[in-house]
Amino acid sequence: VTAGDPSPTVTVPVMHALVAAGADILELGVPFSDPMADGPVIQRASERALALGVGLRHVLAMVREFRQTDTTTPVVLMGYANPIERMGQATFAAAAQEVGVDGVLVVDYPPEETVEFAALLAQHHIDPIFLLAPTSTTERIQAIASIAKGYVYYVSLKGVTGAGNIDVQEVSERITTIRKHVLVPVGVGFGIRDAASAAALGAVADAVVIGSKLIQEIEAAVAGVQAEQLADVAARAAGDWLRTIRHALDELPPRAVITETRISA
Repeated sequence: VTAGDPSPTVTVPVMHALVAAGADILELGVPFSDPMADGPVIQRASERALALGVGLRHVLAMVREFRQTDTTTPVVLMGYANPIERMGQATFAAAAQEVGVDGVLVVDYPPEETVEFAALLAQHHIDPIFLLAPTSTTERIQAIASIAKGYVYYVSLKGVTGAGNIDVQEVSERITTIRKHVLVPVGVGFGIRDAASAAALGAVADAVVIGSKLIQEIEAAVAGVQAEQLADVAARAAGDWLRTIRHALDELPPRAVITETRISA
């Protein structure tokens, strides 16, 4: 979910509702004015949050609040380089550790330019999460494998978040290739919109990542809702929808799970 959307007061209740509904890891989007990898749904969410003045320091404060009652669910911040560069990498890493962030996915930090940042995160016990795409070469996969921790996020489509139809067979083949080089779990995201697509990908991947559809569910639920009711309505909508995904994944037969990584334990 995008932090601060549809209101800063909504984010933490939604996070708790998602955990109660069965989320294993929470990815909290840091609002940014030019989210190049994201489709229109997340772009709108970022615009709404930015219009309310939500920035990186506010997102860290939300994680701190969440940690007051949940100290175990991994939280990953997903976003772009500019807010981190503005704060300063060292300042950000220290602040993220202090509030309880477990992982950081920066879309526009390529692995070739992230060795020092990854080492800095490691000093603060934070995992650097990286994206892999259908177009990723063997060399790029190997570069990411050398520094990736926690999990890698395989982008199932050549496009932006929330777009297109997924070819499960193609994804399965790509994951097989990725696993020849990457030892951490492989999650799949972009384009997962319902229980059927989540289950299909859950059968071949270690995780499914859902953002746009979840934000759409919240967006629709809170339309016309009074400010004092936003948190309750958004949290209920998020939790109710995610339970359908959790149920579909729980129906899958057991499979071997990588447990060597701290973030997915």
